[in-house]
Amino acid sequence: MLKVHNITKHFDTKIAVDGVSFEINSGEIFSLIGPNSSGKTTIVKSILGLLKPTSGTIEIDGHNIVKSPEQAKALTGYIPDEPTIYPYMTGEEFLYFTQALYNIPEKTRTKNLPNLLKTFNLGGVEKQYFEEYSRGNKQKFSITAAMSHNPKLLLIDEPIVGLDPTGAEIAKNLFVEYAKNGGAVLLVTHTLPVAEEISQRIGFLKNGKLVAVGTLAELKKQADLPKTATLEDVYKKLA
Repeated sequence: MLKVHNITKHFDTKIAVDGVSFEINSGEIFSLIGPNSSGKTTIVKSILGLLKPTSGTIEIDGHNIVKSPEQAKALTGYIPDEPTIYPYMTGEEFLYFTQALYNIPEKTRTKNLPNLLKTFNLGGVEKQYFEEYSRGNKQKFSITAAMSHNPKLLLIDEPIVGLDPTGAEIAKNLFVEYAKNGGAVLLVTHTLPVAEEISQRIGFLKNGKLVAVGTLAELKKQADLPKTATLEDVYKKLA
């Protein structure tokens, strides 16, 4: 579903991403982890088409993000690390607006709203302006909106930050169920227990390079750690 081939990204003389390649299949959750400034968000923004790679190619279901941006973006849902929305748009309007961007028919948009609000039990606050919401409720609306058009690829940048424990559990279950139904997920996070719990494979970034990719069991072997080691132990050794 997603093919990232040998991409680099330069900002003047700084190399933010250096020859990174990986693939994500339908039905798979792939986590990308690494220290701050290791290139994670730059890679996500390149996949989204918000940044143009200096070199290399990115394809979403066969569509090149540079050559066929509209076709590629139509298949993608994005959950940013900071849920910044128009401050004077209500949560209900935001969900309606997001579906409209993806050409979902008007009657279907209206019909979908009650079920979308049920995802995080947001009924009762949907008519408030976005600027009035807590950080957690902004995140809940952001997650719901990103999944409202049934994308084939979901890009997630730190989804759990700001959510209460119940909301975090709902979010994790949503992503797992989405993958079970054939969706592909790229999860960028510093919350290692979440990545360990729901990922099929994990990639480690360091200084813009992908230094290791594999299942948790494979990464433990690569790091020469026992089977009882956690992802945090692997992270300390590899990243």
